[in-house]
Amino acid sequence: MNRRCTVAFAAVIVLLAISVYINLITGTVRISPSEVFGILRGADASDMGKNVVLAIRLPRTAAALILGGALALSGYLLQTFFDNPIVGPFVLGISSGAKLTVAISLIFFMDRGIKAGSAFLVVSAFIGAMAAMGFVLALSVRVRSMAILVVCGIMTGYICSAVTDLVVTFADDANIANLHNWSMGSLSGMNLSDIAVMSVIVGACVIAVIMLIKPIGAYRLGEAYAGSVGVNITILRILLIVISSLLAACVTAFAGPISFVGIAVPHLVRGMTKTSSPAVMIPGCFLTGALVTSLCDCLARNVFAPTEVSISSVTAVLLVPVVIFVMIKRRKGSE
Repeated sequence: MNRRCTVAFAAVIVLLAISVYINLITGTVRISPSEVFGILRGADASDMGKNVVLAIRLPRTAAALILGGALALSGYLLQTFFDNPIVGPFVLGISSGAKLTVAISLIFFMDRGIKAGSAFLVVSAFIGAMAAMGFVLALSVRVRSMAILVVCGIMTGYICSAVTDLVVTFADDANIANLHNWSMGSLSGMNLSDIAVMSVIVGACVIAVIMLIKPIGAYRLGEAYAGSVGVNITILRILLIVISSLLAACVTAFAGPISFVGIAVPHLVRGMTKTSSPAVMIPGCFLTGALVTSLCDCLARNVFAPTEVSISSVTAVLLVPVVIFVMIKRRKGSE
């Protein structure tokens, strides 16, 4: 790893630590930093303070780190698969497909007074994500233009979002508020059991991706080259699809759709490190995705406090300029 990469990773890690600190000490309930650290060390504190820090802020901060990293890594894998820098789980409609199946599952269980488990929601989201991905892949066989394929993915996302809105609209009044917040993208309501489930899923996916660093590096140099060095192209492409869809599904199941993190973060990492090596991009995307999502969640909670805005609103405002810049730069490069 060269000096530039070392500096970039060190900066991201320091900023990540600062963002965790800010998330733990800020909120509608005023708790001093010393009291927060005392609670984390197990010192005596008020019941309200312990509940706010340990049951609300800490799980939410952990979720932002895990899910943000997962979303950025999913975006990187999709960009590698399609060999296109402007694709991501949100753009291709994968997040919207997962959102639709989770919304239907939640309403089905809520109407019967049953609480759906975290694992079930992830499975439901994965089914929706794979269905949306399958549709996009089916189109890719007939549509050779990547620009048209991306547009088809966006349209697929709009259709899934429209059906989700209809489902939410006709849900019982008691369920609409929770579903509406979730469908807009929110990290509120996280608990330690949710953190445990998402940690296992995302952790397994990260380990699998790390094991694929060399095949991905060869694949980026072209399918012919990858095949010549012993990479099974079919299996690698299947793994890229399954892992990226599972990561996006995990995010959607717990936090709803979070926009533009998956598409913008890989470009931020590439810009900071000036390399496209998977050995740098994979950990870089995960750490930077965690940082960006954590900071965006902090803004979503505090800018208009006590009113909380959806995290997707914040990520869109901050990351859309990055996507536009990439598209313009790509356009100039092709001329």
